[in-house]
Amino acid sequence: MSKVIVVTSGKGGVGKTTSAAAIGAGLALRGHKTVVIDFDVGLRNLDMIMGCERRVVFDFINVIQGDAKLKQALIKDRRVDTLSILPTSQTRDKDALTQEGVEKVLGELREEFDYIVCDSPAGIERGAQLAMYFADEAIVVTNPEVSSVRDSDRVLGLLNSRTRKAEEDGTIPAHLLLTRYDAKRIESGEMMKVEDVLEILAIPLLGIVPESTAVLRASNTGTPVVHDETSGAGRAYRDAVARLAGDSVEMKIAGDEKPGLFQRLFGRTA
Repeated sequence: MSKVIVVTSGKGGVGKTTSAAAIGAGLALRGHKTVVIDFDVGLRNLDMIMGCERRVVFDFINVIQGDAKLKQALIKDRRVDTLSILPTSQTRDKDALTQEGVEKVLGELREEFDYIVCDSPAGIERGAQLAMYFADEAIVVTNPEVSSVRDSDRVLGLLNSRTRKAEEDGTIPAHLLLTRYDAKRIESGEMMKVEDVLEILAIPLLGIVPESTAVLRASNTGTPVVHDETSGAGRAYRDAVARLAGDSVEMKIAGDEKPGLFQRLFGRTA
């Protein structure tokens, strides 16, 4: 059965598109037929992160407006044959997205793919609401900073009030992906402790991604960081994908040589 997962955040610059690309690629590496959709109309960064920007001919909006068939707009990843990308328009307005059009495209994708990962714009505007409305699950990407956590709390409110899943079941399964984790800044009080973030947001922790130059390097080369087996960020995303897929994986913080109090307290099983 196909599953639609929205990767969302309340605040920009938290690593949401990087996370959507890494999660999509990670699921595909595990053998799941996966497509990642860019909902950020007007900006269109996903295709750059995934290294296929020069191969874009048709896009998500072309499909919604009937100017192209879905198969014409889908781009096959050159590294993983079970991964595809559906880019969006860089020139159209966000109003080009319609609920009926999004539902139709997702319906077609459900027939072909195991996982549909929706890369949502940050915030709560129309593109973000349409990205989350048809989702079966949500991944909320947050930095351990007060403003990021506060905005994520607002997004959780939208997920539980303005999604079809919430309308039908009363709630939508949501996971927390904590990015740009920096132990030194947390110790100095510049960032929030993980336990405090979890207390505020009160959703299961999917993974902790450390601050890493590997993320910038991956973005510059158009290769999702999950492919980098040597970096802490790459390992963190692979572990998060494994938990998302249902595996029981110990929660580790990259760079820690042995489990600390946090890992013992918050080790998560799927």
